[in-house]
Amino acid sequence: MLHIPLWKRIVIWGLCALGVLTAAPNLFYGRVEGHNDALVALERNGAMTPEQEAARAAWPDWLPSNLVNLGLDLRGGAHLLAEVHVEDVYEDRMNGMWTEVRDRIRDATGTARRIQSPPDELRVRIGDPAKMAEAIEAVRDLASPVVTMTGVGQSDIEVTGEGDTVTVRLSEAERAATDDRTMDQSLEIIRRRVDEVGTREPTIQRQGGDRILIQVPGIGSAAELKALIGTTAKLTFHPVVSRTTDAQAAPGLGNILLPSADVEGEYYVLEQAPVVTGEELVDAKPDFDQNGRPAVGFRFNPTGARKFGDYTAENIGQLFAIVLDDEVISAPQIQSHIPGGSGIITGRFTVEESTNLAVLLRAGALPAEMTFLEERTIGPELGQDSIDAGRIASFVGLAAVVFFMVASYGLFGVLASVALGLNIAMIFGILSSIGGTLTLPGIAGIVLTIGMAVDANVLVFERIREEMKTARGPARAIELGYQKAMSAIVDANITTFITAAILFFVGSGPVRGFAVTLSVGIVTSVFTAIFVTRLMVVTWFEHKRPKTITV
Repeated sequence: MLHIPLWKRIVIWGLCALGVLTAAPNLFYGRVEGHNDALVALERNGAMTPEQEAARAAWPDWLPSNLVNLGLDLRGGAHLLAEVHVEDVYEDRMNGMWTEVRDRIRDATGTARRIQSPPDELRVRIGDPAKMAEAIEAVRDLASPVVTMTGVGQSDIEVTGEGDTVTVRLSEAERAATDDRTMDQSLEIIRRRVDEVGTREPTIQRQGGDRILIQVPGIGSAAELKALIGTTAKLTFHPVVSRTTDAQAAPGLGNILLPSADVEGEYYVLEQAPVVTGEELVDAKPDFDQNGRPAVGFRFNPTGARKFGDYTAENIGQLFAIVLDDEVISAPQIQSHIPGGSGIITGRFTVEESTNLAVLLRAGALPAEMTFLEERTIGPELGQDSIDAGRIASFVGLAAVVFFMVASYGLFGVLASVALGLNIAMIFGILSSIGGTLTLPGIAGIVLTIGMAVDANVLVFERIREEMKTARGPARAIELGYQKAMSAIVDANITTFITAAILFFVGSGPVRGFAVTLSVGIVTSVFTAIFVTRLMVVTWFEHKRPKTITV
């Protein structure tokens, strides 16, 4: 006969209460969002403004404060599609190898001189062509195996010789591995930069071989996002060869000519190979110099600190250029040995510029330049229109379902409608708890779930009708109705869940948002239909003890 143990009733109602409680903050979205932003500001800065204090107090700390994040199409924001110039990394790799290649060839042949070559190659002229074999063998000793997820592959460089010229280039396997590393590094650095400004649930994902899709809800415009992401923030420290005012001056082989960021018309000739790079930075923060002007303090890791310290000790009195994105922002004279690996970058900064530069340096330098192929700004008004349209669709669908359920099944339809309300609350509660993002297709998934949620109840109620014709009493009819409808309910929802899983793993962007809400809706629908509605029916039956029931 009908019987549900007390512990099971407590668990069912407890889960329902938990779902309602975790969904409740979304009814006070602006207030809770302000409270969360104030807590983030406190954690990041160690203090809050009076406005942030008021925002924090607007929502009790002891209540849940997780929200369903609104996607780009609901909140508004910026959309960018960027192409990463992965070939830039090949040139940097060749420049970085030059010192070691030169020393190896000199030891083997006596002389080595770099000559003009494509960006992805390193060509070196030797003095004695008869020693070409020795030169090639010496350079090949620099090779290392290409390590990938599938194991250790071929050598990372190819070394050939023709006449008196040794040519070094990256192997195809190393190019592919370098491309993957470059894209992964770019993705991670973009994610760090976006996270630094406190945006919620950005979409940052690789598309194809060399493109990155970036969608950031809540940011003002695509131009603002480009300014944040597009700056490579490539920091290097170079020895200064000379200064000049001639923009067309020939820097000489192995040197580069870069403009000064402070003095218009002034240029520096620098050694191309940097002493230290920004990759060896472990910290950067806004600071002030000895004259009280905004600056950026930095600190190197042990490797960078050792290189920085050794160079300053050996070159006291020389100029040392600090280069950011191919501009010399400062070229101080080395006054003394600088141990410890820390220093300060001075320039004509404002406080805001020094703060932004510190953010970029902390996040790391982009390994290669990016070109933005597509950019869109979605205004918050459009997002609000989408929310309003989705809300209307949800209410209309909900009202229609409730009307037909009550009209068709009477009291049982009322109980199913109550369970439907709990179902929707649990969907939002789960999305809030997991930090899910709600998009316009996601709203469509919720609307679809509203219609699907009562399917299981319809199967049960129709089965109860059939059992009332043959079963001995209403209690037995209710019990058999739930038992015999169970297989059909499970089969129907499993197939839908599999479809949602395929959409999630194969799709991207809005399609995945639809799949997430649909999957969550399936789980909560089955729970409310099998457990919640049944518990309400059993509770009613125990209280009324009717001799017959009308479904």
